[in-house]
Amino acid sequence: MLEYEITAKRIDSHGSVVQCKQSELVIDTDLQGRADALNPAELLLAAVAACILKNMERIAPMIQFEYAGVTVKVHGVRQDSPPKMQSINYEIAVDSDENDRKLELMHENIRKYGTVYNTVAPGTELTGVLRRRG
Repeated sequence: MLEYEITAKRIDSHGSVVQCKQSELVIDTDLQGRADALNPAELLLAAVAACILKNMERIAPMIQFEYAGVTVKVHGVRQDSPPKMQSINYEIAVDSDENDRKLELMHENIRKYGTVYNTVAPGTELTGVLRRRG
């Protein structure tokens, strides 16, 4: 089993910082919000995108999937009562000449083997597409 650990620390009423390994990330914990940092909901969406990107890196060599670049857009809808992410939708746009079957195989593997993806999916409507950028 792999284990993960981060430390989050309040800096002041406008923000906090997360530390992990040799990395530090300022996060938006200001009640008014702030434009220069991700809030908790945005961090969740970023985690979904990062999971998709990391899985593409891992899966590509296994299925001989060639691509030049990829962009992941993630959109979340938050409900107020009780507060939760009601739905998350993503679009993976990949620069690739692979055939449609290989694109679908990549998407199947992303959905099947993503740690964050499989953590979020049971409690949220998580949907998306993988398409060739064009």
